[in-house]
Amino acid sequence: MAKTNEKYELMYIINPTLSEEDTAAVVEKFKALIEQNGTIDETELMGKRRLAYEISDFQEGYYVLVKFTSSPDFPAELDRILGITDSVIRSLITVRPE
Repeated sequence: MAKTNEKYELMYIINPTLSEEDTAAVVEKFKALIEQNGTIDETELMGKRRLAYEISDFQEGYYVLVKFTSSPDFPAELDRILGITDSVIRSLITVRPE
């Protein structure tokens, strides 16, 4: 039986010291990766915001919210890539409630 697609929500925070071009490149990289493995339902560039607590000496970060649909095995790989991307200081993938 084929795996059915699930709806997910990804929130990630980009290093606030990056230039606009570098920030856009990071957003584009993950957009392309998600589109290769699923469908993007919605992307919200939330911009720079103050963090609730300091992460790696940063007090603010550039927030991006992506709602996407993919097979259940893709989020683990996406999370792995987010984790090894230096310009991403924090990320969280959750299953969207229907």
